[in-house]
This record gives sequence, C-alpha cells and structure tokens, in this order.
Amino acid sequence: MRGTAEFYAIQIGLCGDQAAAAGLDNQRAMYLRAQAAWQKLATAEATVQAERARRALPPA
Repeated sequence: MRGTAEFYAIQIGLCGDQAAAAGLDNQRAMYLRAQAAWQKLATAEATVQAERARRALPPA
C-alpha cells in the first residue's frame, strides 16, 4: 500500500525536523524516539510489501 509508505516517510521527516528544532534535550529525545518508531513501522511495511510481491510471482 503505497499510501502507507508515503505516510510513514512524511512522519519520519516531520519528527526529524521537530527534533532539530527542539530547544530542550528531553523534547529532542522524544522526537527522535518517535522518528525511530516510525522508521520501524516503515521497515516492517517494506518487508511485508516485498513478501507480497514475492508471493505474487508465478512459480518457476
């Protein structure tokens, strides 16, 4: 689902921007943790999509 991958990418970028703009260390850490969580979701989505594509191939 391309929309989900794009959404994750947007969230990763937003969290990175917010972390860079954060004035307090705890805020920066919070945004970096959120960014890491979105990245984990994006990686899992990519894995699922790759597996779906592999299964869609006709047997050789």
